[in-house]
Amino acid sequence: MMNFDYYMPTKLVFGCGKVSLVGTYTAGFGKKAMIVTGRNSTKKTGLLDRVKKYLEEEKIEYHVFDQIEENPLTTIVAEGADYARRHGCEVVIGLGGGSAIDAAKGIAFLAVNDGDISDYIFGKPGHGALSIIAITTTAGTGSEGDSLAVLTNPETKDKKALKSPYVYPKVSIIDPELMTTLPQNLIAATGLDALCHAIEAYINKRSNPVSDVLALKAIEIISENLPKVYADPDDIEAWSHMALANTLGGMVIDSAGVTLGHGLEHSVSGLLNVRHGEGLAAILVVMMEYSYQASPVKFANIAKAMGVDTSNLSVEAAAANSIHAVKKLLDKLDLKFTLGSLGVKEEHIEWLAENCIKTMTYAISNNPKVPDVEEIKKLYRKCL
Repeated sequence: MMNFDYYMPTKLVFGCGKVSLVGTYTAGFGKKAMIVTGRNSTKKTGLLDRVKKYLEEEKIEYHVFDQIEENPLTTIVAEGADYARRHGCEVVIGLGGGSAIDAAKGIAFLAVNDGDISDYIFGKPGHGALSIIAITTTAGTGSEGDSLAVLTNPETKDKKALKSPYVYPKVSIIDPELMTTLPQNLIAATGLDALCHAIEAYINKRSNPVSDVLALKAIEIISENLPKVYADPDDIEAWSHMALANTLGGMVIDSAGVTLGHGLEHSVSGLLNVRHGEGLAAILVVMMEYSYQASPVKFANIAKAMGVDTSNLSVEAAAANSIHAVKKLLDKLDLKFTLGSLGVKEEHIEWLAENCIKTMTYAISNNPKVPDVEEIKKLYRKCL
């Protein structure tokens, strides 16, 4: 008998040009907005100025907090929450990739909850958040479709997600045109993150019939369209598909969670501040090689979704071919990373394994095959 819950309260506003509606939607939640964004990208493309104009048209007062970088920090979120309180902001607009949106979620949450956000990340309950509008400019993290905000504590190097129903965006604007200005390396890295979300949610012990359908569809879409946008960033039709798959990826990890790939990678980018998608590229194949025999049917389905003709293959052979399909995709995207090339050294392995157990036990335990701490060390070494 099937028995599961699925909850997704965010309004998704999808389509080219839909960013122009940000003022209209923001006005439904208040007249004082805080725009949370990075220091450069949305300024260079003119997107920040456009969003300001759309807010001005609806007579919405706004304040810009542009201190967000990759792997956003808990300390920056604390600064942003104080900024939001001082300016009386009612709505927080996350403008950018996953880092900006995750930071916006954390800021909106901490603006109404006292204390250190790390306490809430490790399980302290909260009691609300300011309203959140998400505008995604990448097809990677899926943060516009989930209740997660991944943050790094700069003192402990713990990289872990705040998960709270209060940080679902009220509205997420998914405009594929905003993604065409991404550089190739970000297209590849963020796109791989979206693929990992779909794969890990699908093989997850906590997956359900809804998340399974959405995850497989996301794998299929990404496998077909990520190479297209990597080769031609102006391919708006392919971007439209990638934008959809990205949001589906966020929805499925919100429901089912991630597994060993993210479990291993979070400690790496927490310690060394590496780009998350590049860290995943160094880990994904090793994770699949370790896991696929524990869930051959699902890995066989992944192979099929990635375009492998499995009609004349045994389940076991088809499952193994999912790994070959991923290797081919990594080659197409020039994602030829190892953990060693990203700065991980043998001397880091002990800390990484212990931190992985400390911060990502829930993810590791949901993998089809669950490693102990010594196996985790071996996996890290294999990724070097």
